[in-house]
Amino acid sequence: MLSVPVELGERRYEVVVGNGALGCLRQMVPRGARRAAVVTQAQVARHVDPRGVDAGVPVEVIEIPDGEGAKSMATLERLCSALARAGITRGDVIVAIGGGVVTDVAGFAAASFHRGMRYVNVATTLLAQVDAAIGGKTGVNLPEGKNLVGAFWQPSGVICDTALLSSLPEREWASGRGEMAKYAFLGEASIGEGILELPVEEQVARCAALKAGVVCADEREGGQRVVLNYGHTLAHAIEAVSLASGGDIRHGEAVAVGLVFAAELAARLGRIDTRRVEVHRRVVSGFGLGTSLPVGYDAAELVEYMERDKKASGDLTFVLDGPHGVERVGGVPLDAVHEALEAVRDHATIPEPR
Repeated sequence: MLSVPVELGERRYEVVVGNGALGCLRQMVPRGARRAAVVTQAQVARHVDPRGVDAGVPVEVIEIPDGEGAKSMATLERLCSALARAGITRGDVIVAIGGGVVTDVAGFAAASFHRGMRYVNVATTLLAQVDAAIGGKTGVNLPEGKNLVGAFWQPSGVICDTALLSSLPEREWASGRGEMAKYAFLGEASIGEGILELPVEEQVARCAALKAGVVCADEREGGQRVVLNYGHTLAHAIEAVSLASGGDIRHGEAVAVGLVFAAELAARLGRIDTRRVEVHRRVVSGFGLGTSLPVGYDAAELVEYMERDKKASGDLTFVLDGPHGVERVGGVPLDAVHEALEAVRDHATIPEPR
């Protein structure tokens, strides 16, 4: 097993990664807990028996609906009501078994129920293992937007059992690999293409360690944590257009294109050279992900969504690679954005910056 510490003082916890890591659950359940409320979904329970997990205490299984639609205030209310009916106390523990929807909703319930209780995340998707289950960001969606209601509430531990990934459909793998590709470019000595050579356990552990480092430096998004949005400005715009048009694109698929776009944009601003752009393309394609915009996306519409990005302060703002690594860059010229969009549309190349 590989263990990654998240060093947050008294709230320190471990992310345990490896084949069979679920067997560590008993050790992660906080002392004094008399019962565990296992929160999961029916689609997860088909592969992981929630009643069969060894939490070291009696378990009460509570299912929330499948799908992204379950990330709602209505689901949160039903979950908290179920916790109350089951007699779960503040001293007990919530165990979230599932992907990002489950860890987000169950984590928010843990932050809210009895004004805060302990929880453990058991991440069953690649996306959750490398990103969503780590760092304490919990929340639900509103009709007005994603993740608008939530809390920062750190888990007591995170389990990333890579054996649980064997049942994932290919597009769930793609969604996780998009985020994994992002981590190839973060850190003082980014690994780049080297991430492709690692076994999956080491890939997950490396991503977890990078995220842990960022979270410990900036737990509540005061500044540095923005680097975790690398590739996401265009990705969120692609997802918004897809949602509005009834399309079907996964988060990681959008992030993959967003990473290549961000590299092309950074090159046009003279922040990186074309060799670094090609490393981005090789990492993304090495994970079996597309490097081009899907057909039918209008540049002007994408720019409109990017202008609304939460990082922006009245201008076009992106997280971009550069001589000092990945960082927030404001005041990006519109013509450079359009050129970078064209580059991810037709794989155009550019000359080295002068």
